[in-house]
Amino acid sequence: MLMDNLHIIRDRHRHPIIWIALSLLFLLPITGRAQSNPKVNAEVDTLSIKIGEQIQYKITVEADSTDVVFFPEGQTFSPLETVEAIMADTIKNEEKVILQKIYALTQFDSGAYTIPPQRIAINEQPFFTDSFQVKVADVAVDTTKQKMYDIKPLIEIERSNADMWLTALWILLGLIVVGGLAYWFFLRKKPLTEEEKVALLPPYDRALMELKKLENSKYLIQDEYKQYYSELTDIVRAYLEEDVHVSAMESTTSELITKLEMLKDAGELNLDDDTIHQFQKILQTADLVKFAKSKPATSLAEHDRKIVEQIVIKTHEALPEPTEEDLLLNEEYLEELAKKKQRKRMYWAAAIFIGIIVMGSVFSVAYFGVKKVRDTVFGYPTKDLLEGEWVASSYGFPPILMETPDVLVRKEIELPKETEELIKELQTFSYGSYVGIFSVSTSSITFKEQNEDPNFEAIIVSTLNKFEQLGLKNIITKQEEFVTQSGVKGLKTYGSGSFGEPDGDSKKAKYNILSFGGKGFIQQIVITWEDGDEYAEEIVERILTSLDVKTQA
Repeated sequence: MLMDNLHIIRDRHRHPIIWIALSLLFLLPITGRAQSNPKVNAEVDTLSIKIGEQIQYKITVEADSTDVVFFPEGQTFSPLETVEAIMADTIKNEEKVILQKIYALTQFDSGAYTIPPQRIAINEQPFFTDSFQVKVADVAVDTTKQKMYDIKPLIEIERSNADMWLTALWILLGLIVVGGLAYWFFLRKKPLTEEEKVALLPPYDRALMELKKLENSKYLIQDEYKQYYSELTDIVRAYLEEDVHVSAMESTTSELITKLEMLKDAGELNLDDDTIHQFQKILQTADLVKFAKSKPATSLAEHDRKIVEQIVIKTHEALPEPTEEDLLLNEEYLEELAKKKQRKRMYWAAAIFIGIIVMGSVFSVAYFGVKKVRDTVFGYPTKDLLEGEWVASSYGFPPILMETPDVLVRKEIELPKETEELIKELQTFSYGSYVGIFSVSTSSITFKEQNEDPNFEAIIVSTLNKFEQLGLKNIITKQEEFVTQSGVKGLKTYGSGSFGEPDGDSKKAKYNILSFGGKGFIQQIVITWEDGDEYAEEIVERILTSLDVKTQA
């Protein structure tokens, strides 16, 4: 052992630099740890306030500039409430930084409260502050100087029409879109096509225009004689049918010539025999081309077109001048024709509008279901309640806080004398009735004997007896624990029953009875609704989610 120590001493003198370096390496972690230890301090400006006054709670952290510091966030100072949190200052001191954060705290109930230790995370390592005892004192009120007033009665507030106006706006926009489409496609005066412009010309002008168009066609150049003669005879037949009022389109050549000769003999058509004979020859040539595949000379085809043009001109000149009665009849006919077209457009527009409504309804029913569409169109009481403006309020004392589709109205209840001897105060608020489609009510009872434990069983039995008195039968009852959003535990009694209807049918109903309480007081919430009403189920779920109670009487 002695020899080992001598070797160490000798080695130390031989290599002094190495020995000093090793010593520094062993010291470095120790020095680093000493520098990285953060300091956390908390202080308050006062430990005694009045109701509503604020406490300045300051947290100071001294740490390295590279450290990551997380201060408390949210309502971590409960039972005191956080009003505001301010990052007060950041001071740099060599390798250190000093961080300060100030919280404004308050409380609105008198009493002694403990501000719990606050957790500060530095590089994910937790540090806790000290706790503080704070006294909150009542504000003294001099009733000789401050006049006291009765509680003001409830004021009826008109329901907001915002949803109704929004629905009306969507309907109006839909009607504007449908009306615009109907106008654009059916009611507006669209520019006429070339075919429509030609169709509106008088028969004589139209026939000459079509003959001129036939002259400039390429039928003869392409040896399409059948098409050429078909159009040629169709033009003259259509003219005779419209202007001479003879059924020419469906008549054979001999029938048409016979009809023209009869009109000439009757003095209704002043045509000479040569014109009628020429017209007969052209019709016969056309029949040979169309049915016997005959191919006349091109010059003959062009000559026939000219002859037809002369026949149209001579026929027009041979017609007697129209009388005033004919002109009036023609105007009436045109007006009736225009009205018929207008009616047709309106019918189409109405059919499209109805088709859109029907298709929209079918799609809505397929997607949302018949009941939801029907209830949306025609309305349903609980659906209107669910989609209306809800009210968040507190009722009675000790207060019951919850959100409801409508404000609950205070009810005055006369108590029997034997009950008055036990109850100090009863405050009841309700909406609807137990036998209606939906109801919700609250009751807050304080007893004269403050040390008495709440008897939930008695008050639940009393409520069920009231159900029976109102006609509810076959009552099924279940019970389970219920916890509010703030962690207050109570008793939930729920189940169903049936009401007899005058027509012999029965209506099923469901109910929830929620009971809370403590020394000297009981709080109760009763909700009833029709079984199978999905809107009412959503209302109940939302009420229960928002429900909270204060348990300090």
